[in-house]
Amino acid sequence: MKFIKYILVGLLFGIVLTKSEAVSWYRIYEMFHFQSFHMFGIIGTAVFVGVIGLQLFKRSKLKDIDGQPIILADKEKGFTRYLIGGLLFGLGWGLVGTCPGPIFILIGAGFWGIGIVLIGALLGTYLYGLLKNKLPH
Repeated sequence: MKFIKYILVGLLFGIVLTKSEAVSWYRIYEMFHFQSFHMFGIIGTAVFVGVIGLQLFKRSKLKDIDGQPIILADKEKGFTRYLIGGLLFGLGWGLVGTCPGPIFILIGAGFWGIGIVLIGALLGTYLYGLLKNKLPH
C-alpha cells in the first residue's frame, strides 16, 4: 500500500489529460496541422511549469527520503542525438496519434486497439536497450 500515492497521482494525471482532451487523436491531428492552439497551450504550460518547478527544486536544496541531498546532473551537450530522437518521437507521435503517457490512459478508457501501440512502444524500448551501446551518443 506504500505505492498508493503514485497510483492516485497517476489517476489524477489521467483524468486531467482526458478532460483537457490532450489524449484526443483529433486534438493531436489539429496540432500537427497547425489548426489549433489547444495542444500547444497544454505543452507550453507543461514546459513553463516544469522550468519553474526545476528551478525551485534546485534552489530549495531538497533531500531524498534518506536525508541525502538531491543532485540533478546536467545533461551532456549534443545536438544530433536530440534532433534524431525528437524526429523519431515526433514521427511516431504523428503516425500513431498519441505519445507514450496517454497510451495507458487510452487503454484505461477502453480503447483496446491502442494495446498494439503499447506493444510497439515496449518493443522499441527493448530494442534500444539492446542497441544502445552501438548507437552514436
